[in-house]
Amino acid sequence: MTAVRRATVDDVEDITALEAEAFPDPWSENLVAQGADGSLPTVSYLVVERDGTFAGYAVVSVVDVDAELQRVAVLPGLRRTGVASALLDAARAHAAREGAGRLLLEVREDNAAAQSFYARHGFTELGRRPGYYRDGTTALVLSTPVTMAP
Repeated sequence: MTAVRRATVDDVEDITALEAEAFPDPWSENLVAQGADGSLPTVSYLVVERDGTFAGYAVVSVVDVDAELQRVAVLPGLRRTGVASALLDAARAHAAREGAGRLLLEVREDNAAAQSFYARHGFTELGRRPGYYRDGTTALVLSTPVTMAP
C-alpha cells in the first residue's frame, strides 16, 4: 500500500540520502531538516511510503496563488510503480488546501521521461528558462491548475 504524509525530523536521513542520489546539486541535511521540522513557513516536505517503508519525497512551496513543486524523488527500485504519481497527487492537493490556483515546476529540456510523466498529469508548458541548470541546459516551466475537490 502507498501512503503519503508530511515529513518529520525522523525522515531527514532518508530524504537526505535520496536527495544526494537523485540530484547533482543536493540540498544540505540542514536545509532538509528545516523543511521537515516546519522551520520554513512556505515549504512542505511530503514523504511517500510503500508498505510502511520510505519510498520517496516531494517538496512543495506555496506563496499566495502559486505553488511550486521544487523536488520529487523516488527510490530507483520503485520508479514506474505509481509512487511518483501518489506524491504528485498529494502535492496538488496540498497546494489546493493552501489556496494556490496553480502548481508550477521546472524540468530539464532534455528529460523526456519526466516531461511525459508531467504531461500525463495535466501539466502544460508555460515558458522556458534558457541556461537555468548549472550545465547550461534549458528548463521548461510547466503549470497545471489546482482546485479543491468538491
